[in-house]
Amino acid sequence: MTTINKKLSGKIAVVTGASKGIGASIAKQLAGEGAALVVNYSTAKGDAQKVVGEITDNGGRAIAVQGNVSKQVDIDRLFLETKNAFGRLDILVNNAGIYEFAPLEAVTEENFHKQFNVNVLGLILASQAALKLFGPAGGSVINISSIVSSARVPNASVYSATKGAVDALTRSLASELGPRKIRVNTINPGMVETEGFRSAGISESDMRKQVEAQTPLGRIGQPQDIAAAALFLASPDSGWITGESFIIAGGMR
Repeated sequence: MTTINKKLSGKIAVVTGASKGIGASIAKQLAGEGAALVVNYSTAKGDAQKVVGEITDNGGRAIAVQGNVSKQVDIDRLFLETKNAFGRLDILVNNAGIYEFAPLEAVTEENFHKQFNVNVLGLILASQAALKLFGPAGGSVINISSIVSSARVPNASVYSATKGAVDALTRSLASELGPRKIRVNTINPGMVETEGFRSAGISESDMRKQVEAQTPLGRIGQPQDIAAAALFLASPDSGWITGESFIIAGGMR
């Protein structure tokens, strides 16, 4: 009998915001390489259970855990259930995020805090809790940022600021956690076709056509494009990489 060696066999991973889109694709990609998955979701329970079902139907291990990453009590429950189910943690993917585009005149306190609480505070709280479950061998933290952290995108001042903060946090935490063998890297996707992308009407929009025209590879991304990069950063293949931001955008800048 031939044994197939998988890159993440025996590893445990938490992916936040994994009920659909990029997060769901990352969860399934990591599970396909042998990792046991904790599929976090905020409201889309049915979608999260569907992701878990796809993983388990293919012989993997996975559980779904509800939790708003911006709330400490939810973070505590998420990582307690991770510990109870699997005992430890090797990989954290901070994917949960929200975006609201608005011109400067329309930015409000609520709009500001809502995005920063999920996109920045949520990342900090999840990373903080993960530290307690990483073992002496360390682990990998993968933060999902965006190309807008450096691109000049109008009407995205608050969202761009949150992703700029994610990039800065990645560099700082990489230096802080390196001695504990914990690597911290960021993926900065360009435009990706997800459920939210389609429901917002962007799929058939002039914006999509404009982005594709400006992208050297001539297309927008698919969730699996990002998931493949996440697998690389989660695996031993990237064992000497930390504090880096990877722009995955078909050459778009």
